[in-house]
Amino acid sequence: MLRFAVVGIDHGHTFDHVKGLLAAGGEFVGYCPQTSVPAIRENFEKTYPDAPQIDREKIFADPSIDVICIAAIPRDRAGLAIRAMKAGKDVMTDKPGVTTFAQLEEVKRTVAETGRIFSICFSERHCVRSAVKAGKLVKEGAIGKVIQTLGTGPHRLQLPTRPDWFFDPEAFGGIIVDIASHQVDQFLFYTGSTTGEVVASSVGNFGMPEKPDFQDFGEVLLRSDKASGYVRVDWFTPEALPTWGDGRLTILGTEGYIELRKYIDIAGRPGKDHLFLVNGREMTHIDCSGEKLDYFDAFAADVRDRSETAMTQDHVYEVCRLSLEAQSKAARIGNR
Repeated sequence: MLRFAVVGIDHGHTFDHVKGLLAAGGEFVGYCPQTSVPAIRENFEKTYPDAPQIDREKIFADPSIDVICIAAIPRDRAGLAIRAMKAGKDVMTDKPGVTTFAQLEEVKRTVAETGRIFSICFSERHCVRSAVKAGKLVKEGAIGKVIQTLGTGPHRLQLPTRPDWFFDPEAFGGIIVDIASHQVDQFLFYTGSTTGEVVASSVGNFGMPEKPDFQDFGEVLLRSDKASGYVRVDWFTPEALPTWGDGRLTILGTEGYIELRKYIDIAGRPGKDHLFLVNGREMTHIDCSGEKLDYFDAFAADVRDRSETAMTQDHVYEVCRLSLEAQSKAARIGNR
C-alpha cells in the first residue's frame, strides 16, 4: 500500500491530493501543521481528525513513507520537493511546482540523480471530471485533429482570506506561472504536443493600484507544430457568481469542437462538469459528474511500477518551462 504524508498546507489544493490518494487506496500517514494560512490547518484538523500532526523533519526521515504531497507557498515547493526526492520519496506537488528557471533545473537534476517522480497535480485537468471526459473524447477522435485550445481561468480574489505572500510575485511566481500553468498543461495535453513556444504574453494590474506589484490579469498565446492555444487568467470573478470562477475550455478540432463549463453553467443547468460536444453527427450536452478521476490511480501505479502513465516527466518540465518563459517575457499592461 502506498503511504503518503503532507508537507506544506498553504493552499486548499492539498485536500485534492489527500482525497485523491485515499481513493486510490493510499494510506494517509499524517501531515506537518506548519502553514501561513491557519484556516487550512483548522480545516485539516476537522476533515482528518485521526491523521497525526508530525514534524516535517520526521516525515522526511521516515523510510516507510513513499510519497510527499506539497502545497506550500509556491516559492518553497521546489525546495521541499528536492528534499523529499533526496530522501527517497516521490512527490506530488500543487501547481506551480517551480517559480524560477533555477528551481526547474535543480528539480530536473534531482530527478535524474535519484530516479524519483516529480509530479504536479494540475487540478483543473486532473481533478475536473469534464476535463477527463474531454481527453477521452479527443482520443476517440470525436472532433478530429485538435488544432486549437482556448482556456480561461478566472478566480475570485477573496481578499480577507489571502496571506501576505499572495501579493508578492516572488512568492507566487506571477499570475502566469501561478494560474496559467493549468492552461499550458491543457494546451499540450489536448493538442498532443510534446513541446511548444510562447508567441506573446502579457500581465497586468487593473484593479489594485494600491498593490502595484500584484498581477490580476494575464494572457498567453502559444504555438506548437500541431496547434495553437490562447490562455486568459484573472482575479475578476464577480461576487454574484456562486462559485470561485467560471473556468472554461474550448477545444477546436477539424471535425467539431468541445466546450467545458467546468464549475458552473451560468443561467443554465445546475451543478458543474458540463461538457458540450458538437461534430458532424451530434450536438449534445454531457453531464460528466460521474466520470472517474484517473490521475491518482495512475500516479499510485507509477510509484509502484516506476512508470509514467499519469503524466510523463518531460510533460511536467515543458509546462514549467513554457509558464516561466511566458511570465518572464510578458508585457506589462494596466496600472504601471
